[in-house]
Amino acid sequence: MPDLFDSLTVKSWTLPNRLVMAPLTRNRADGDGVPGDLAVEYYAQRASAGLIITEGTQPSAVGQGYLNTPGLHSAEQVAGWRRVADAVHERGGRIVAQLMHAGRVSHPDNKHGLETVAPSALAAPNEMFTADGMKPHPVPRALELDEIPGVVEEYVQAARNAVEAGLDGVEVHAANGYLIHQFLAPGSNERADGYGGSPANRARLAIEVTRAVAEAIGPERVGIRISPAHNIQGATETDPADVEATYGTLVEAIAPLGLAYLSVLADPRQDLVQRLRKDFGGVVIANDGFGEITTRDKAQAVLDEDLADAVAVGRLFLANPDLPRRWETGAGLNEPDGATFYGGGAAGYTDYPSLDD
Repeated sequence: MPDLFDSLTVKSWTLPNRLVMAPLTRNRADGDGVPGDLAVEYYAQRASAGLIITEGTQPSAVGQGYLNTPGLHSAEQVAGWRRVADAVHERGGRIVAQLMHAGRVSHPDNKHGLETVAPSALAAPNEMFTADGMKPHPVPRALELDEIPGVVEEYVQAARNAVEAGLDGVEVHAANGYLIHQFLAPGSNERADGYGGSPANRARLAIEVTRAVAEAIGPERVGIRISPAHNIQGATETDPADVEATYGTLVEAIAPLGLAYLSVLADPRQDLVQRLRKDFGGVVIANDGFGEITTRDKAQAVLDEDLADAVAVGRLFLANPDLPRRWETGAGLNEPDGATFYGGGAAGYTDYPSLDD
């Protein structure tokens, strides 16, 4: 079985190790969604990851969910990401942008008053943080059937913008209760047209977005993230047979595209995950640390048990910019500071020391 520090070929990329920096929302873009100097430093510091997946990045202004998250739909945002890409590449790294339309997990206060859209007019549970404090999620407007091709085009243009910015590719975010996952999940999708009802219909948007993005920038530059039965943010999937049918349909449809990878946020030991891995037929990244921190031993066990080809790690990459070196040498680790995860400045963002420091 491979070691965490063995190289991995992912289409046109050669990853020097099998540690993938998971997407981590940090809320430090400016008010127009432009990543700035701190983001350039932050991502460059972590260039030793086998692959960096950026924080969730909205493909359109309407797609923004949280305060101060970056976008890929304006010239200024593309310029900001170009600086990030250049800095990561100068240090020998590889970086792809996670395209995340938040859908109903949003609030107009966080996006200059713009409306919130979703598959159905069902409000997300709980509340959203805004500049004026916590506020209930509004009831979104259900997307009209003739609007959906425009949503697909937003992802396509954002992917093209990512390539223009010099990023190595994109990850289609179809997980964690955001827009595409909202279409996939029966708990958030009550549509009665071709995008709702049956598993095949609910999987349709995910398939169309992934196929269109792959056609636009090349499948070798495209990954997709899913989280079957994650049951988060009201995107509930509680019928095992329906979950298997929905994600089986999705993976069967995208497997022939020849994508760079499939990232699965779930216990990789689940039979469903291993079936999807087999059906996908390409590189699979496991991420089972959403509820707890992924340790080196847990990550290596995923490879030892032949459950995936690489492992996504979140919080320890956040606190340890040189995590691969620390794990390979057995060096001590910095502890993540949860109080500085979201928003703020350099503290808890770019000031975690490396071993050289």
